[in-house]
Amino acid sequence: MTEESSLRAVGWARSLPVSSGAKEARDWTRAHLATLGWEATAPDLVDSVVLAVSELVTNAHVHARSAAQLILTWDQECLHVTVHDASPRLPEQRHPDAGATGGRGLLLVEALADTWQAHRCPRGKDVVACFQPLTRPTDT
Repeated sequence: MTEESSLRAVGWARSLPVSSGAKEARDWTRAHLATLGWEATAPDLVDSVVLAVSELVTNAHVHARSAAQLILTWDQECLHVTVHDASPRLPEQRHPDAGATGGRGLLLVEALADTWQAHRCPRGKDVVACFQPLTRPTDT
């Protein structure tokens, strides 16, 4: 007899070539979060997720010089934002000078997400950030 899992999840995936830029990732992410009803129930969280997506996709494009595979998975407790790129090199947090124009992407992700992690996998690495709404926005 097979037990049925009580875990329900919904997800979306998108490949973003280096030429696509972060705006495409932000717009795509915002549109999918709208299907969860989060624009009405958790607008600040939507802004945080969109900013984190922008930073992670930009890191994949700039530092890995690679297309980014963006995956959003909502499992009723956490929105998992995964960005995969072709570089096996794990990201390193920098501590830029006040006048530096870059180097704050992971600091932003750490401040915005409930948790984040990076790990190597075949053909590159995944960076995963988890966002937990204060209340469950919708049951999809």
